[in-house]
Amino acid sequence: MKYKRSLLKLSGEALMGNNEFGLHSTRLQQYAEEVKKVVEMGAQVAIVIGGGNIFRGFSRIKENTIDRIGGDYMGMLATVINGIAFQSYLKNVGICTSIQTAIRMDQIAEPFVKDKAIHYLEKGRVVIFVAGLGNPYFTTDTAAVLRAIEIKADVLLKGTRVDGIYTKDPEKDKYAKRFKKISFDMAYQMGIKVMDQTAFILGNENNLPIIIFDINRKENFKKVISGEEIGTLVSNEK
Repeated sequence: MKYKRSLLKLSGEALMGNNEFGLHSTRLQQYAEEVKKVVEMGAQVAIVIGGGNIFRGFSRIKENTIDRIGGDYMGMLATVINGIAFQSYLKNVGICTSIQTAIRMDQIAEPFVKDKAIHYLEKGRVVIFVAGLGNPYFTTDTAAVLRAIEIKADVLLKGTRVDGIYTKDPEKDKYAKRFKKISFDMAYQMGIKVMDQTAFILGNENNLPIIIFDINRKENFKKVISGEEIGTLVSNEK
């Protein structure tokens, strides 16, 4: 096993499968089983989930009716819904979990406490971080990188529907080539959109490697943890 402690970032869109919004039961079950395989290896797993699958349900609201700050808080609450849902699926496959939230809601989840999160991980629990950072203007990508740094994760893994970073959009250009490795500096220069720039900057400054990989392929999560060259590694190495 190459990565003893990892933070897995899942987008809200990943949880909705082929639906227009909401949650897709089959997808949640699949991800829960993939996490279980990794935990059974003895790896420590923390998770940050986005909220785009829930927030998309508000797309019909007239533009500018809700300001950016209100919209961001709605997105944070959406991540809580997703976290509770995923916790249930993890429990159903026999994985002990804890939810920690950046916005206090004591009946639902514990407040985020770094040392407690690390303690849970060391005891074999999966820790799900929800509500982003509790502040508007920060994405869940940035929250994932910051939480990974705080819990001293060996790597941040962003599970997406594509298998890495390409020279061009692989869905539009069949000749696009996938990078196995790329530096943070190159990611800036290319304007990579798979994660926001603030997340990349935090990762770069704190020497946190980030791997972009296809979470929908079975065994991929396990393979990445084991050290196989799945997806694209973004790091300080030139």
